Amino acid sequence: MSASMLSGISIPFSDDDSDVGAGKMRGRVRRKRKKPVGIPGPSLLQRIIRGLVKWWPLLLFLPALGLFVYEAFKVGRTPVTSTISRHDWGKKSNLVDQRTSNLNRLDPTTKIIGGARQPCLKLLPPEELEHLDIPLGDDPSSPVKSVVYLSENDSSYGLGNTQQHSQDTRFNLFTGHQSFNQRDKSFEVKETAAVHCGFFSENGGFKISEEDKSYMKTCKVVVSTCAFGGGDNLYQPIGMSEASLKKVCYVAFWDEITLSIQESGGNKVGEDHYIGNWRKIVVRELPFSDQRLNGKIPKMLAHRLFPHARYSIWVDAKSQFRRDPLSVLEALLWRSNSVLGISEHGARSSVYDEAKAVVHKNKATPEEVEVQLTQYRLDGLPEDKRFNGKKALAEASIILRKHTPLSNLFMCVWFNEVVRFTSRDQLSFPYVLWRLKALSNINMFPVCTRKDLVNSMGHVRKAKPLIG
Repeated sequence: MSASMLSGISIPFSDDDSDVGAGKMRGRVRRKRKKPVGIPGPSLLQRIIRGLVKWWPLLLFLPALGLFVYEAFKVGRTPVTSTISRHDWGKKSNLVDQRTSNLNRLDPTTKIIGGARQPCLKLLPPEELEHLDIPLGDDPSSPVKSVVYLSENDSSYGLGNTQQHSQDTRFNLFTGHQSFNQRDKSFEVKETAAVHCGFFSENGGFKISEEDKSYMKTCKVVVSTCAFGGGDNLYQPIGMSEASLKKVCYVAFWDEITLSIQESGGNKVGEDHYIGNWRKIVVRELPFSDQRLNGKIPKMLAHRLFPHARYSIWVDAKSQFRRDPLSVLEALLWRSNSVLGISEHGARSSVYDEAKAVVHKNKATPEEVEVQLTQYRLDGLPEDKRFNGKKALAEASIILRKHTPLSNLFMCVWFNEVVRFTSRDQLSFPYVLWRLKALSNINMFPVCTRKDLVNSMGHVRKAKPLIG
């Protein structure tokens, strides 16, 4: 076709046609949208916050549900004790103690000596115990040969009028009313000493049956404890040899309150008066309203209760004795030629520091402690922390004794101090040790040794409030 012909043809073109064609093209082709530049998406922290805001009720509910399920499961698994065997020797509360304490442990207590770990108490092997003889002789060099225990029937030892006494003391018919003059004379070392030592009157209380008295007269070596007022349970001694089971008496003094509590807890006393290895002795008509003071009688006056015993070991009811008694006597008395063995105090050395601790712990009133310390200062008790080369302050939960006239005198005057002042025997021990200097062969063994002798259980029930 020639150029002249093309020039004569007109081709129509309109905006509408172009829009339709373009619209059809856009319907067939989807273009990608570009994200706006400079506007970032939500961060991880923002997404977490949005989730917490949205689901917070559920997040609070799930932990609460889990805690509820855990507590229900734990309660469901708690064991229920339906019966208590005779060998549990305690109320149900004591069973918890047995599971969570060191009851019946026999492993030795040790300490580091010269870079090596050594036992705190070195005992004889069991085979030697079978042939061990019990020393029975008295020390011929002792300045005290005999002791007269004053009673209401005596008139030749300066008793005077025993009815003239202060009404604010705890002296009574059991103790006798010791005057200050008699107190001073009791510390005098004589060949024949005369001293108040409990059991002053037949009407003074601490009554024991004739059957029990007969048994106590047979004891030559005795391990004793007591629980008055239902304050403690009875822990069976462990670690003893066959020789000790044959030669040693194990005696537990109870009152009727303790007997009732123990029997209601399942600890029935046998017809032979035994509970395990302990021979139970029930004391009636206790002489003091303060049970702590009643407990000092078997603790300090074993020589009065067991008239034919040559040796005694006292163990507080809060502890379980866990060593062979004959082996312990050999290690702590016979080996060192001592007549008294008692543990050093672990925390303090001075009686004046101990007095502050006693008041702080509400073991005695500030007034009665001040009366005692004032008297000791007037008597000249120094603030020394050691007497006769020994630590002045004792812990006194374990006492080992050879029953000699001098050691018996020591225990009598110590008991009288406890009655006259506070029931805290730790306060009066340094004074008696200082006044009665003739008794020098004392074994003040360290705390480490005491811990080896017993499993410390603590008191089962709270101490009774102070009695005015």
